[in-house]
Amino acid sequence: MTQQQIVNHALRALLYEVTVTPKPGLVDPVSAGPHPDMNAFMFIDSALSLEPYFKACASAGATYTDADLTGLFQQIRTVGIEAERTMFTAMHGVNTHKGAVFSLGVLVTAAAYQQQQPAKSLASIVQAMLTGLTANDFSGLADKDPSALTAGERQYLTYGIKGIRGEAEAGYPTVMQVALPALKRSQGTINQRLLDTLMAIVQATVDTNLVKRANDSHVVDWAHAQAAKYFELGGSQTSAGMAFLRDLNQEFLAHNYSLGGSADLLILTIFLGLEAGILA
Repeated sequence: MTQQQIVNHALRALLYEVTVTPKPGLVDPVSAGPHPDMNAFMFIDSALSLEPYFKACASAGATYTDADLTGLFQQIRTVGIEAERTMFTAMHGVNTHKGAVFSLGVLVTAAAYQQQQPAKSLASIVQAMLTGLTANDFSGLADKDPSALTAGERQYLTYGIKGIRGEAEAGYPTVMQVALPALKRSQGTINQRLLDTLMAIVQATVDTNLVKRANDSHVVDWAHAQAAKYFELGGSQTSAGMAFLRDLNQEFLAHNYSLGGSADLLILTIFLGLEAGILA
């Protein structure tokens, strides 16, 4: 697979995700959900602004030769910080894809590196790239000015939630062990398949965006129960499942809940699905 094909899969993943509807707590072509400062067109513009970044990630992965892959991550992390600035400039300060800049950048880099080392699994490459990530990023937080803490840092101190850093450092187990298998067994249109995959992610993950909006970690148990109910009703394959999802969408809106973390994991799953030919 060429570097450009990998980059194209990353861009398609971003565009596919925003197109899926109805997504509880997320932006889609019909509704901005609990994100009144956003719309689907912004996500399209944001995705396209990231193409040079993904090209840089693919190039870095394809040409890296050092045995220590943590150096590869440091290389793209520097580029990623600049990509975030580019995204925020293009979006006039609105955060559309910050999570994807980090995680999708990591997977694009790992996928390109895997072309050099096809015997290595993608998860093992990611783990090697991100060794020590949470320990490094969360060190000294207790001594930090509380007003200067990020939402992820506060959740780590308050609830012990490692968030996307922990998921990434472990090689994205939710994506590899839950979401990709869900995508493989999904049926119907691309929209139906991705809705079911999203809800499988919601059922299995601790969404830090949801915890942030609710300001209560117990909301995760509630979200897991809603996803389970969706599948009990038949998911996207039944009118009852879809009706439940539309009602759930309204409930998320009423509570100002967001599933931004789950959306990021869906983007990664779509990317890997395109890489593997699971999505046409």
